[in-house]
Amino acid sequence: MKKKLVAAILSVLLVGSMAGCGNADLNDSTNTVGGENPSHQTDEDTDRLSAAAGTPVQNGETDSSPEQSGEDNSGLSGMEGTPQQSDDAVSIVYMTTDISPEGLMAVYEALGWTPGENVAVKLSTGEPPASNYLDPELIRDVVQLVDGTIVECNTAYGGSRAETAMHYQVAEDHGFITIADFQILDEDGSMSLPVSGGTHLIENLVGAHFGDYDSYLVLSHFKGHAMAGFSGAIKNISIGLGSSEGKCLIHTAGESSSSPWGGDQDSFLESMGEAGKSVVDALDGQIVYINVMNRLSVDCDCNGRPAEPDMHDIGILASTDPVALDQTCIDLIYAQKDGDGASLVNRIEYRNGLHTLEYAEQIGLGSRTYQLISVDE
Repeated sequence: MKKKLVAAILSVLLVGSMAGCGNADLNDSTNTVGGENPSHQTDEDTDRLSAAAGTPVQNGETDSSPEQSGEDNSGLSGMEGTPQQSDDAVSIVYMTTDISPEGLMAVYEALGWTPGENVAVKLSTGEPPASNYLDPELIRDVVQLVDGTIVECNTAYGGSRAETAMHYQVAEDHGFITIADFQILDEDGSMSLPVSGGTHLIENLVGAHFGDYDSYLVLSHFKGHAMAGFSGAIKNISIGLGSSEGKCLIHTAGESSSSPWGGDQDSFLESMGEAGKSVVDALDGQIVYINVMNRLSVDCDCNGRPAEPDMHDIGILASTDPVALDQTCIDLIYAQKDGDGASLVNRIEYRNGLHTLEYAEQIGLGSRTYQLISVDE
C-alpha cells in the first residue's frame, strides 16, 4: 500500500511541473508557527501547486491524474521522470521508498560517485533528549563503505552541542562514535572560505578542520525548521558546516560573527545559499548528497522535543545537486493529499522557505529542474 501511494504521488510530480511549488490553501488556523502566513504566490506557483495537488499542469494545459486516467501505479519501476523543460541544467535525483540500510546503499550506489581518500560524512548529531536524528544503524553500511569520518560543528545558540566536549558526548550517546570515527570540525576554531557571486557574505566561516577531508558525503534528515522553514541538503552544507562564528554570520547575513540573532528573513535564507555555494566551490565537485524523508516533523533535529509528524514517511533520495535534491523533497511533500503534512507545508511557507531554492539556483548552487529516477525494482 505504501509503495502504491508513493508511486501515485510520483506520477503526479512526473507528469506535471518539476521545478517547484506555490502556496497551498493552508491558513493561520493550521499554522504551527503563528502569525500571518505571507503570500509570495505567482501565476507560475499556481500552476505548480495545481500539479502538486493532483491536477498536473504543463505548458498551460491540464490533464487528469494517473488515478483518473487508469494508469497502473503499483510500483515505481520505469518511472524515470519527465523534466519540466528540455534544458541542459536538468539534474538527476535518485529515489527509493525503502527506508533501510539496503535502500540507502542503493541510492548511494546509483550516484556512481568515487570519493577521495579522506571522506567526511556530514550529518546532524541531534539535540537531546528526543530529536529525530538519523539512526546510526540506518547509515552504518554507507559510512563504512566510504571509510568515512562523521563530522559536525558546534551550535551557536546554546543547548547540549554548543561546546566541544559536550558535543562529543552527544555523538557517543546517540551511537555515532560506535559506527565510525567522529570529529567536531570547529573544535579548533574556524577557517574562511571565499564567497563568490553573492550579495550578503564575502566569506564563509567553516570549521577549521574542514580542509582535512577531500570529499564530503552529506547525509541529511529532511524535515521542517523553525527559522529556515525546512532543513535538507542546503542547510546541512551551510549552517551545518558553519563554525559557531560562521553560523552567526549566516543568520545575520554577514553582520555579526558573535550573535545569531537579527537580520531579515530573506537575507538569512539567501546567506545559506551563498555559504553552501562556497563549500561546493571549495570541494570542486567532490561532494554528494542524500536526504532521508522519514519522521517528517515541522521541527529540526536541533529541537530536543520535536512535534510529532502529521505525514507518513516517503523515502530516501540522492543527487549530486543539492538544489535539485531539496526541490524534489519539497515537491513530494506538496504532493501529499487530504491535508497530510499540512503543518509542515505551513512551516515552510510561513518562513518563506522556498526562497532558499530560488536564490540558490540564481547564484549557481544548483538547478531546480530535475529528473527523478526510481532505483526500486
